[in-house]
Amino acid sequence: MGTTFFRKLPTPKELKAEFPIEESLAKIRDERAKEIAGIFEGKSDKFLLIIGPCSADNEDAVLDYMTRLRKVADEVSEKIFIIPRVYTNKPRTVGLGYKGMLHQPDPEKPEDMLAGIIAIRDLHTRVLRETGFTCADEMLYSENHRYLSDLLGYVAIGARSVEDQQHRLVASGVTIPAGMKNPTAGDLSVMMNSIIAAQAPHTFIYRGWEVQSSGNPLAHAILRGYVDRYGRSLPNYHYEDLRMVLDAYQEKELQNPAVIVDANHANSGKQYLEQSRICKDILHSRDHSEDIRKLVKGVMVESYLVDGRQDIGCGTYGQSITDPCIGWEKTEKLIHDLADLL
Repeated sequence: MGTTFFRKLPTPKELKAEFPIEESLAKIRDERAKEIAGIFEGKSDKFLLIIGPCSADNEDAVLDYMTRLRKVADEVSEKIFIIPRVYTNKPRTVGLGYKGMLHQPDPEKPEDMLAGIIAIRDLHTRVLRETGFTCADEMLYSENHRYLSDLLGYVAIGARSVEDQQHRLVASGVTIPAGMKNPTAGDLSVMMNSIIAAQAPHTFIYRGWEVQSSGNPLAHAILRGYVDRYGRSLPNYHYEDLRMVLDAYQEKELQNPAVIVDANHANSGKQYLEQSRICKDILHSRDHSEDIRKLVKGVMVESYLVDGRQDIGCGTYGQSITDPCIGWEKTEKLIHDLADLL
């Protein structure tokens, strides 16, 4: 009964010492971090595309995807800056099902958190080493962020976590952009409050330490749609929604006003094939208003090698085992289409 303390896991400091990154990789990370920050600070007009699998469930397939993405990223690099999604821990609405590589490095085997923290660090390191990408991951567990903090280029705070005090405080101490999603019920004031909290300095308890954060000026909004009281998915990416967020930013006088639009989830009603249309609709809104163009820094897209999704154990290489994703051919076309429209 109750909670069993099974085994003590290595601290992030211990894991980083055992699996360090080379100086050459740290240099690539720093160069990309500077360019990403420049986009949020308005110093660069490049459009951010945060794209990749719903969940990074298979190391070989993820590396295959990233290698293909690197080639396309180079082709559109004058207009688009790509941050791949390597999401290694997944929120579950009812707490059941596959929770990501952190829990199960092999989705068909039992949970193993020690193997998981090693696997996620290895995967992010391999992507950086083999493709030069620093990636995005979700801060599902705020106390675990530092296992990857020297590898990431972007971190997202999910719709179910954005109201949590600890997530907001930890986001205030990270040195990369932290995207704060609107909550599932869609209250934009909750999202804006989370940005205010993340941009401010704080003193708090973290991993057994009293810590001080400096505030994160790159904390910003992610619009992911919402679910109404009847359980219906509704979008919040339209021009009028973007204008409301812009007004909220101006009222709060926050640093570096920015929005990333999540083209899937409730914005698409989980109709994953709608993502391409939604991305183009967002570019149209940016074309209509200089203020909106400056506000909307990019989009999020769920994409993998094969269209759709499958259940665990079905064996289709490169197909999602969580939310459905657009496949590689549609992905490649979308990226080039966006570059042409930009």
